[in-house]
Amino acid sequence: MSTDIDAEAIAGGRWRLHPRVALRPEPFGALAYHYGNRRLNFLRSPDLVTVVESLGDAPSVIDTLEACAIDPRRHQAFTRALAALARSDFLVPVDDANLSTATTETR
Repeated sequence: MSTDIDAEAIAGGRWRLHPRVALRPEPFGALAYHYGNRRLNFLRSPDLVTVVESLGDAPSVIDTLEACAIDPRRHQAFTRALAALARSDFLVPVDDANLSTATTETR
């Protein structure tokens, strides 16, 4: 994935969890493991886990944050965290033409 993904690029786009990433709930949030690149990531907030799990359901990241009732004052921190996940290939852009295929791959 590109290293030039920043919070601004994430905010207006539509993203989803990479099909090869699994989330394991933990008291602090979740562990995210990428079976493709064997990377492990800690999602240190239950709110961030909720947002990541809901990303593909809204037209943009900002819409997802609003749907998850994230305080607007926290949006910048969330978009920075999501940008870091995208740079690590844990999140991928949603291609509307392939959305149904992507949903099937994760099951």
